[in-house]
Amino acid sequence: MTAGVRSIAVLGAGTMGAQIAAHFANAGVPALLLDLTADVARKGLERARTLKPDPFFAPDTAALVTAGGFDTDFERIASADWIVEAIIENLEAKQGLLERVERVRRHGTIVSSNTSGLSIAAIAEGRSPEFRRHWLGTHFFNPPRYLHLVELVPTTDTDPVVLQRVSSFCDHRLGKGVVVAKDTPDFIANRIGIYGVIRVLRALESGQYTIEEIDALTGPVLGRPKSATFRTMDIVGIDVLAHVAGNLAERLPAEDGRRAFALPPFVGKLIERGWIGDKAGQGFYKREKTAAGFEILTLDPATLTYRPRQGAKLPALDAVRSIEDVGERVKALFAGRDKVGEFLRRTLAPTLVYALMVAPEIAHSNDDVDRAMKWGFGWELGPLETLEAVGFREVVEAAGGVSETLVRPESAARGRFSDAGTHGSVAPDAEAPGRVPDSVARRLRAEVRAKEAPAEGEGYRTSIAILKAAKDRQKVVRRNAGASLVDVGDGVLVVEFHSKMNAIGGDTVEMLNAGVKEAATNFAALVVGNDAPDFSAGANLMLVLLEALEGNWDEIDLMIRAFQQSTQALRYAEVPVIVAPAGRTLGGGCEIVLHADRVQAAAESYVGLVEAGVGLLPAGGGCKEMLARAVDGVPAPPADLLPFVQRVFETIGFARVSASAADARRLGFLGDADRVTMNRDRLMADAKAFAIERVREGYRRPVPRAAIPVGGDSLQAALKLGVHLAWRAGRITDHDAVVGRALACVLAGGSLPHQTMVSEQYLLDLEREGFLKLCGERKTLERIQHTLKTGKPLRN
Repeated sequence: MTAGVRSIAVLGAGTMGAQIAAHFANAGVPALLLDLTADVARKGLERARTLKPDPFFAPDTAALVTAGGFDTDFERIASADWIVEAIIENLEAKQGLLERVERVRRHGTIVSSNTSGLSIAAIAEGRSPEFRRHWLGTHFFNPPRYLHLVELVPTTDTDPVVLQRVSSFCDHRLGKGVVVAKDTPDFIANRIGIYGVIRVLRALESGQYTIEEIDALTGPVLGRPKSATFRTMDIVGIDVLAHVAGNLAERLPAEDGRRAFALPPFVGKLIERGWIGDKAGQGFYKREKTAAGFEILTLDPATLTYRPRQGAKLPALDAVRSIEDVGERVKALFAGRDKVGEFLRRTLAPTLVYALMVAPEIAHSNDDVDRAMKWGFGWELGPLETLEAVGFREVVEAAGGVSETLVRPESAARGRFSDAGTHGSVAPDAEAPGRVPDSVARRLRAEVRAKEAPAEGEGYRTSIAILKAAKDRQKVVRRNAGASLVDVGDGVLVVEFHSKMNAIGGDTVEMLNAGVKEAATNFAALVVGNDAPDFSAGANLMLVLLEALEGNWDEIDLMIRAFQQSTQALRYAEVPVIVAPAGRTLGGGCEIVLHADRVQAAAESYVGLVEAGVGLLPAGGGCKEMLARAVDGVPAPPADLLPFVQRVFETIGFARVSASAADARRLGFLGDADRVTMNRDRLMADAKAFAIERVREGYRRPVPRAAIPVGGDSLQAALKLGVHLAWRAGRITDHDAVVGRALACVLAGGSLPHQTMVSEQYLLDLEREGFLKLCGERKTLERIQHTLKTGKPLRN
């Protein structure tokens, strides 16, 4: 169902419109970006190209976006297969634009709105029946490239075939998590998310909590993004928050609903002063220039002045850091009889109950509510999953506001279920504490636990979760602390990493070797991949550091040899090996990718050989493989190898990491035959299909390369000269130069009097020797220690 969308027109080149056009370009779809004039559209596109994080997969992707004006280029939308409206959030303006669109578009063209909360049906009032059949809401979240969620909002007129066509395209081509929402104010994610934010703002208004404390409480400890609450609001814009909340307060019909979305007065004062977040230079936080650099100041909401940022001293947070399961961690914090527990009972509890209450009105299933919050707001657990984890009665009683007076049947026109269905409308009121009636609690408990019909698209989600499904069927062939071998059916075996950050240690290497042997004996193909956010953060540096500090050089040598043998085994396996990277794929993780028969990479794959950052060089075959790829096809000596090797030297020496799978191909980490999956959820299923395809093609084990061109002393001298000049210019540190010279030696083939050919094993030996030598450098050990402690590189 993804066929037929060959081009798109985006109307409105603001923050969202330009980024939506950029993401269609990421998917290879040419985009026409229009605004009032071509100059306005070009400026919108230029702003998008300067955004961080980058909305484009690679620099050249922007060439697929063409800017134009409503005044000169509007008729060009007639050639688009899909038109997305993304102008100002004003009903009359949108209706007027659609009137113009209908006069130009050809019949059958999809038209959608990116409105964040206006009625989709109301926007299309007055349009023809044919237009309305091809009309729906497509609410992308900001930034569109990185946030997984898109809410599709059909009207009663939308053709189901059109909905399915858009859903399939968003899923497969744009890589989106699709949730079909009902046409209600602010749809699903914003409705619940803004309700929760207002509960937090009211807690801040009470004066019992500081901004720093609340951000410490509402970030990773709850399974939420690091930006937590107030940093997120500064990024998004406090004015945007006020607009969305105001829209909800205006459009919700009941007085209690409007009251629930009323912002505290201090928020309005911030907007009046223009303190609306990052785009104004200040909001809840302010970055102020000082003699020493920059200082982050924090708002005091009572006085509307800024003060130095303070640390959050909350012992309960330290007490639960060892609890890895998010649900168990939240449950422990929620039950605490301290400041943290009181905050969660005051803010989280009513939010969870509200999500449950409005779910039938805004969504087609409870699961869709959870998906929307996980994909749109970055929650690890959705609200209803959190409710179950913490405990139903504990949450509802803490909310203290499901009162008898708020339990009432609603008309079908309100889109809520009546008592004859599942339950009446029950709205929590955080300001009206009271006991939950037993009858209400029983009915709501039954609701949250009820078996539901599969939501739109649920079937495919079951089919693509191949690792979980296999493990549920007890198909784990072998397991240790670092990895597992999982039989996913159809003759395909998977090596799944599951150590912390999927770091590669002895257990992982053991299971990679076992996987190659098991696949050769009992399977047709092998896939290396997992469902974690990151494929692998690289080698276990702690093991390297401990052995180096003890001077156990033989142990380090054995570790390197074992990993080299493992990557070589993958490369020359009897069966095809497909590696499926996603997220961070660094160091040793990248080396595993480089040794695959084929790669099926998630579009958001950040691949790189980053060893230089900790004072080392790649020694698991990374140098060897990158060099061999660079000089592949180069004429026999005496061809000049420097231009080919220089690029590899810079990629490894500067520890470059790709910004996407497309960028990884540009850097040489992926080859022309490797493939990309836009939707991370589909990665493992796609990798399995690729493996089966390789088997059917008649895979043959490759022959190890015995004649790789290397430049010897002259090439090494040229590379080292570049290192020296960079050091003299102050662009690299003393130790950077030490690492650079070691890398130059490896990539030149060592101290050879002239250009010649060498084997793979020769280069592997050079890698290992260079790695061991650098392990003996004090500054390398300082870099490793600093990285392990802070997670950041040290330039010494």
